Amino acid sequence: MSEPSPPSEDGGLSRTLTTPKIVFLIIAAAAPLAAMVGTVPLAFALGNGAGVPAMFVFSGLTLMCFCSGYAAISRRVVNAGGFYTYISCGLGRPAAVGGGLIAVVAYNAASAGLLGAFAYFAQLVGASHGLDLPWELWAAAGLAAVAVLGYRQIDVSARVLAVVLICEVGILLALGAAILLDRGGAALPSTSFSAHTVTGAGIGVSMMFAFISFIGIESAALYGEEAHHPERTVSRATYIAVSLIALFYGLISWLAVGAVGATRVQEVATRELGDLFLNLSDDYLTSALTSLMQLLLCLSLFASWLALHNAANRYMFVLGREKVMPAGLSAVHRRFRSPHRAGLAQTGFSAVVATAFALAGLDPYMGLTTSMLGLGTVGIVVLQALACLSVIGFFRNRGDGHWWNTRLAPVLGFAGLSLATVLVVANFDTMTGTTNPVVAALPWVVLGSGVIGVGYALWIRSARPARYARLAGVETRDPAPPEPGPEALVTAGPAHRRTP
Repeated sequence: MSEPSPPSEDGGLSRTLTTPKIVFLIIAAAAPLAAMVGTVPLAFALGNGAGVPAMFVFSGLTLMCFCSGYAAISRRVVNAGGFYTYISCGLGRPAAVGGGLIAVVAYNAASAGLLGAFAYFAQLVGASHGLDLPWELWAAAGLAAVAVLGYRQIDVSARVLAVVLICEVGILLALGAAILLDRGGAALPSTSFSAHTVTGAGIGVSMMFAFISFIGIESAALYGEEAHHPERTVSRATYIAVSLIALFYGLISWLAVGAVGATRVQEVATRELGDLFLNLSDDYLTSALTSLMQLLLCLSLFASWLALHNAANRYMFVLGREKVMPAGLSAVHRRFRSPHRAGLAQTGFSAVVATAFALAGLDPYMGLTTSMLGLGTVGIVVLQALACLSVIGFFRNRGDGHWWNTRLAPVLGFAGLSLATVLVVANFDTMTGTTNPVVAALPWVVLGSGVIGVGYALWIRSARPARYARLAGVETRDPAPPEPGPEALVTAGPAHRRTP
């Protein structure tokens, strides 16, 4: 067994992550197989049918605009604080604290939601193969595994996620190749990208599900303090991950339209829902590979759960270090150089939420998963929109901005993400599958967390000015002038302390 990496020079988190490892962490959080099996059929059924592939392309382009600014600021700011740190750079400390609390709520909720999804599908798959256990036992087993992996250094999680991700992408590519070989050019119907189809009824719902499928793409910045060369690694990983997710989701959903038929896909998806891709596997692959797809679906959900668990850990770690949350959360394990106490706190939160839903007799998927993932989605999309505004503010008075990366792209990203926020909130009952007033009120938790964070920061400014002056302090680097576009991945120059 390999030895844990040595501590970093300042005794902080271990620096073991490379660009490919961070890419695995990001794409695993998006759960490609789970998105195809669970989300795409819903988008077909409730959205604009055959136009769904175009919605993935639109979402990808919008998020590339977000990434242009996000990558530009990541080359100058290296910190494990993600949105918390970046929002502080352009919008100030009060907004940063508000954003930090929204991030804690969003990522913890999303992690708890994936616990429910993993337990639900593990129970179904297990029962279909003769292992019929209550979902609570599957949840407990999964939670224990996530807790152990999250407790250790991030490099271990990255290796596990890489194996799972390669397998789940491989089975989907095999299905896509089989459809293409069988159907030829008809497997990629042009109608999916025609104006009439794309702008048809349900476009808002399809767009909402498309944005949901990209959740986690912004998490690269959380690993800045654990990357070998963060000023290059974070931006590279973000661009690569978003590009791959957009192309992959667009292609596989397009092939599914071709396999079923553009005029029939909405009807068939409404009838089959989660069985759509499994039935396609039976038709175009083999029943044995369908069974493998079922197993990989569970592993895909586990991988996404683990990735979001690690993201939630990093937010609590940084906010504990800043004393916005209890300082004990900022502890670093002496051997693994991991935020182990923050990991235990996240595990405890998920256990409490799952226990509450179990005691209430609620369904793990239609109760726990839809409500918690819905809450997490609202929070993360709001944070992405705020980050776009922060990039504009950060570069406004600097001489190293660029007309596209730090001005126009963030404006376009903010516009698209604002639209996504409105769509997600307006269709929250569709996303969660219930009109329960308690669930319908969950988006207000995001607003409340932000308001509480801003108010708390203003109180600190008044009552503890010295402590306020240290909030969200970051090191900025002055790189060589970047070239426009994703290829502008430059090495940063000297670092200096900046307190926004």
